[in-house]
Amino acid sequence: MTPAPRFSLRMILAGAVAFALSALTGAQSEAEILIAAMQEGGKVIFLRHAATNANEIDTGRLGDRGGQRNLSAAGIEQARALGPALHALGIPLDDILTSPVFRARDTAELAFGADRITVTMDLVADDYAGSTLQAMLDGSERLLRTPPPAGTNRLLIGHRTPLQMVTGGRFPDSVLPEGAMAVFQPGSTPRLLGTISAEQLIETAAAGR
Repeated sequence: MTPAPRFSLRMILAGAVAFALSALTGAQSEAEILIAAMQEGGKVIFLRHAATNANEIDTGRLGDRGGQRNLSAAGIEQARALGPALHALGIPLDDILTSPVFRARDTAELAFGADRITVTMDLVADDYAGSTLQAMLDGSERLLRTPPPAGTNRLLIGHRTPLQMVTGGRFPDSVLPEGAMAVFQPGSTPRLLGTISAEQLIETAAAGR
């Protein structure tokens, strides 16, 4: 007859700890896991510009505000809430770079202030890039690949289509709505850790998590 296995107190305690950690991790939502990853630093965060007026049409002229799709009233409030939410959650930011297209630039300025941001053609919308399209894609790819300084994150504020072109991924509205963030682990092939909506981020900050 095979003797019953004998368990030491250390084995029992180790098992209990492992179970508890597993349960804790399982209880975390995707949003909480992504926020923890951003709090750790070392990530590249791609923020799609805040909510816009769907009835407006882009002309492809950078300096023409009237010929661009601009932030809606809801998008303005969304942008104003995003910066304080990131700060309240203790998410450290180094560079904050934005597309020059008004809906992205306005999002950046409302969230962080004009003196905190850098406007770059590396993040311009594809239909505003013209002959610089390949240079824009190369610049965006470099920003996604290059790690930020230790303990901080790089924040990129831009547009969905160039992100899809650079990464080869798909980011429909159901995955990356306006105002949402895609969080990447930078490297030779940036790895998408997940996405979080503006509402999830703002609500989590308001809850004090």
